[in-house]
Amino acid sequence: MELTAIIIAAGMGRRLHPYTDNRPKCLVPVLGRSILERQLDAFAKAGVTKVVIIRGYLKECLDSIVDRSPLPIEFVSNDDFKSNNVLLSLYKAVDFITGEVLISYSDIIFTHAVAKVAAESKADYGLICDKDFRSIYEGRTEHPLEEAEVAAYEDGALSLVGKGAVSVEDASGEYIGLMKMSASAADFFRNELHALVARYEDQEKPFVRAKTFQNAYLSDYLQHLIDRNVRLEPIVIEGSWREIDTSQDLQRAESMLGKETEPW
Repeated sequence: MELTAIIIAAGMGRRLHPYTDNRPKCLVPVLGRSILERQLDAFAKAGVTKVVIIRGYLKECLDSIVDRSPLPIEFVSNDDFKSNNVLLSLYKAVDFITGEVLISYSDIIFTHAVAKVAAESKADYGLICDKDFRSIYEGRTEHPLEEAEVAAYEDGALSLVGKGAVSVEDASGEYIGLMKMSASAADFFRNELHALVARYEDQEKPFVRAKTFQNAYLSDYLQHLIDRNVRLEPIVIEGSWREIDTSQDLQRAESMLGKETEPW
């Protein structure tokens, strides 16, 4: 079975200064191994056969990862990374959204088991959601709980997803930035995204919770699908991942990994 993982890695990672002054966020080391290397290892163990990396900021730095990767890599460039956001960055790789696909943020680390449960999902759209997310934010002062991409779900289907989509108190979990699509779901996802880009191109109109389509997050698009009665299902985990968004996050992740025995 062919399984592609698309990693969205074009952003500048300003909040991780000074670690991102001379490298993309995904190449910041966590206990000696970069975020990206940890993702690639996890994906290889989960059965991924090919990786597509969307790069932008200091994109030439990523050339060196090819020889160290356990998986074949293809690069796509988002040279507009300063003026667009996650959704339009993903759109640069829209032609690769075909067959069974994983989509991942580039600033998260997760256990090999999390990658495996995502890869093996039989849902048309399966979103990894952490039900224990509140504990991860304890003491996380530089990236507070209010910034979580929270999700609400019941009876196996999501109703809300994204920052501010639901109150932290009422949230069922947090969407960690890793999802899996079936081949048929990928076709719809790709075609609907094409249609939206054509509709919103060069227009400064709001989209879901984003002030403009150009600044939309992937979670805005996922909410759009939910609002169109597309069934998105949570793949519920409990911990076993971390976002590396700030220097504080990096220090906390390194401290945690130093005590872990499960492979990350």
